[in-house]
Amino acid sequence: MKRLLIAMTLLLACLSIGAQTVKDSNYRTVGYVERDGTIKNSNYSTKGYIKQDGTVQDASYRTVGYIKKDGTVQDSSYRTIGYVKSDGTVQDSSYRTLGYVKSDGTVQDSSYRTLGYAKDVPATHAALLFFFQLLK
Repeated sequence: MKRLLIAMTLLLACLSIGAQTVKDSNYRTVGYVERDGTIKNSNYSTKGYIKQDGTVQDASYRTVGYIKKDGTVQDSSYRTIGYVKSDGTVQDSSYRTLGYVKSDGTVQDSSYRTLGYAKDVPATHAALLFFFQLLK
């Protein structure tokens, strides 16, 4: 029994190394973003991937969108669906503000109500999860 407990503890430690936690507005963990861009839900099930080149894929490696270096967010057909500005402002394709990703990781809607927290997660990744939901 003690070996099993030690093995489970080590497994949990390995799973959490390098992962940044994403929480909802009630501070409940809703997922994780691994350093390599893997997106996992709260049960550590892989939901998708954000590749180094900005390609966004679902859990089956199908491309569902793109994040360009300038913050433009596109769907799988290369249609622009939004923007993530350098200051963390998130806009739809018509430049209407959807919300904000603050430097401390707080994610707010356009009325400044807190939607959640994504500390140490890049603003573009947080915007995908909270606003564009490309991996839902």
